Amino acid sequence: MLNYKQLYYFWQVARQGGITRAAEALHLTPQTLSGQIAELERALGTELFRRRGRRLELSPAGELALPHAEQIFLLGKELEALLHQPTRRGELTLRVGLTDAVPKSLAYRLLAPALTLSQPVRLVCHEEKPEKLFAELALHHLELVISDRPLPPSVGVKGYSHRLGHSPLVWVGTPALAAQARQHFPASLQQLPLLLPGANAAQSAPLARWLSEQKLTPRVVGEFDDSALMKSFGEAGVGLFPVPEVVLDEVCRHFGVEAVARLDEVQVSYYAISLERRLTHPAVLAVTGQAGAVLATTD
Repeated sequence: MLNYKQLYYFWQVARQGGITRAAEALHLTPQTLSGQIAELERALGTELFRRRGRRLELSPAGELALPHAEQIFLLGKELEALLHQPTRRGELTLRVGLTDAVPKSLAYRLLAPALTLSQPVRLVCHEEKPEKLFAELALHHLELVISDRPLPPSVGVKGYSHRLGHSPLVWVGTPALAAQARQHFPASLQQLPLLLPGANAAQSAPLARWLSEQKLTPRVVGEFDDSALMKSFGEAGVGLFPVPEVVLDEVCRHFGVEAVARLDEVQVSYYAISLERRLTHPAVLAVTGQAGAVLATTD
């Protein structure tokens, strides 16, 4: 039978990056920890670490074992918390990763159905770069990633992209800029400052194509990976900027801007990315089942 204390030691050594650091964290001697790892390797019949000079690296078997160990001990922490907090018994945990390209208000509307289930749900949200979130998904640290693009093959994670819906982009700006832009649109954009999403955003290339098709070479005064920062610059009147129609009303209210024109040719799609082809988590099913209604106004 697997010795879970030894597996915990393996997990800590992998997390800490070496025997010495893990021994300090566990209040053990390096010799004791090395001996426990060696016993685990003998019991499993394979080495979990390899020595590279003075560094310790995971072997192929160790790479395979690590995500399973991660899941075992994360579940253990959840079990401990549940047993020490009786009011949380029967509670579902939904751990969601949000890419920074997903508007916060849209993320709330997509996730809100999970909190309406009869079974209590604890929602844990993480916002990060997509590559980091996909790595966390692969380690089972997340049940779901919500993104504006499907899972790219290049990340090496075997997952499934469930399309939630799409929304066209709308040019918006302060009342003064919007009034100028509406006159002879889209030719008017040639003379006005623009704020655009950064090159990594899913809508960046379609927007560039649209501008090219309109034979426009506008003055781009800023490019932003952070959509919230782009909106703040737009609020200050620095330039016109595009937003998904699904959040148009909220953006106009919050940032004091007005719609100029809708771009039916430039759509931004949203995806729920999971490790499961067939979704089973009740809270995930609530999110994906109601997403069509959230994005229905743009279909």
